Amino acid sequence: MSLNHSPQSSVLRVCCLLAFCLTMAATVQAQVGERRDNIALGASGGVALNTIAFDPTIKQTMHVGYTAGVVARFTSEKYFKALCSLQLELNYTQLGWKENVLNAQSQPLPDTYRRDLHYLQLPMLARLAWGREKRGVMGYVLAGPQIGWCLGEQTEQSAFTMNEEGVPDRPNGLYAQYGMSIEKKFDYGITGGLGMEINTRIGHFCIEGRYYYGLSDIYKNSKKDVFSRSNHGTIIAKISYLIDIR
Repeated sequence: MSLNHSPQSSVLRVCCLLAFCLTMAATVQAQVGERRDNIALGASGGVALNTIAFDPTIKQTMHVGYTAGVVARFTSEKYFKALCSLQLELNYTQLGWKENVLNAQSQPLPDTYRRDLHYLQLPMLARLAWGREKRGVMGYVLAGPQIGWCLGEQTEQSAFTMNEEGVPDRPNGLYAQYGMSIEKKFDYGITGGLGMEINTRIGHFCIEGRYYYGLSDIYKNSKKDVFSRSNHGTIIAKISYLIDIR
């Protein structure tokens, strides 16, 4: 008997393995490295490019939103050349989806549809950095779990092109999403990325890219529901500024 694994499960296993390795490195290495006792606080902001993996599929282009929040970083140890930290964030992020609207014959329509979902997100990240600790440039990787809560939603749409039955003309007759508010406000998943940090006398300047893979759905996914899957996938580019307080 053979087992079939979906691409999503493969991505999940890789992300979980990365997060586990970084977390273990930050925890285990902290027991044998050069002790650090640094705390840095700051703020961050950037852009969030989001799609939602609907099944059945809805054609989309990137939903462009924003993200902004506060950052707290706790550096505990330097093991050989790796600086080990725990980073906590609280972000306000605009996610959602933007449809590439087609008709039942898969031909483009002038119709437009965009759903904005406003989230409060809490990433909990293990961080490993290499480079000049005091003055200069460092490179780093980070990964870990993330939870979020949807605070609200907003829709922007044009008039819809109707078919002969008087309903929106869409592939496979799928238009139920237009009248559906999200059903699962709690979101969770895993995130990871890499970046560059410039350390100066006035603080730490960071620029980084991340990918977030949602493990939860925004709609119910039983056999009787419209969608069997509806999870977030987000590319994030952001900059941060932190100052040392200890």
